[in-house]
Amino acid sequence: MCGIHELTEKDLQPLTFTPAYLDKIKGMRFFDPHVHMTSRTTDDYQAMADAGVVALIEPAFWLGQPRTGIDTFRDYFNSLLGWERFRASQFGIKHYCTIGLNSKEANNEALAEAVMEIMPQFIYKEGVVGVGEIGFDDQTPLEEKYYRAQLELAKEAGLPVQIHTPHRDKKKGTQRSMDIAIEHGLPPHMVIVDHNNEETVKEVLDRGFWAAFTIYPFTKMGNERMVEVVKQYGSERIMVNSAADWGISDPLAVPKTAALMHESGIDLNDIHLVTYVNAVKAFAQSGQINEADFDIAGNIDQSEKFNGSTVLRGGQQPRINKNTTIIR
Repeated sequence: MCGIHELTEKDLQPLTFTPAYLDKIKGMRFFDPHVHMTSRTTDDYQAMADAGVVALIEPAFWLGQPRTGIDTFRDYFNSLLGWERFRASQFGIKHYCTIGLNSKEANNEALAEAVMEIMPQFIYKEGVVGVGEIGFDDQTPLEEKYYRAQLELAKEAGLPVQIHTPHRDKKKGTQRSMDIAIEHGLPPHMVIVDHNNEETVKEVLDRGFWAAFTIYPFTKMGNERMVEVVKQYGSERIMVNSAADWGISDPLAVPKTAALMHESGIDLNDIHLVTYVNAVKAFAQSGQINEADFDIAGNIDQSEKFNGSTVLRGGQQPRINKNTTIIR
């Protein structure tokens, strides 16, 4: 006769687990300088905070389908400065953003003109640490026109520029982006060239620009490749980001890459530089970043409200333990 197991008090205890990579990065702090949290969930914020992410930058970007009017841009920019910053704060993460007209939508000239008119209303606001992400996608004349116009806005505002390099013909697009930035009188130390790979990194560094690398599954860079880049080029002016968005992506790419670097024998100081310090230095040139604010952000009260709304829904209790399989 088959016995039936009777549940005990022990069986009813919540099951918990800790991902193995967290042990390798215990006590480290991370700054993700490119992540699109508008597309992510509160679970992602919680997981990032638990992994040591204390601050991030959310660049303005393409939402997956073309916007049809200027008010959609206005509302989006306002959300980066308002609700999304508030949402991050509810998980102890300091949220900054960059404001810009993305290269894909620069090809809609009428809409692009309207966006350029409202951008000065946003780039001077608190929490805006740069103009971005801007640059090339298909490398069209309109993309170049509005890239140049936004470089001038950044110069006038004294803000760093966050460049999106194209997925296709990346080397040419990266070189062209840097050439135009120099032509407009932007010093390389004020320009963060993003989405680099092995083909572009040497020239970006040799010319004095910041080289950002996106750890994005199957496309931009894997973190094993990133380990090899740091071993070859060191940690000066190199930074790692996740660029996590509405696609298949990982908002934990920065801490996971730090764990792999540690496992691969890279010096802890170099890991700290490429996953925290360099991003802070580059974007602190905006005058908007104070590391002391990262500690203040850790004081969480999830019952706080933003325009009458909280991150809690229907009587939820604050700070739900995401390591448990039990959902209460």
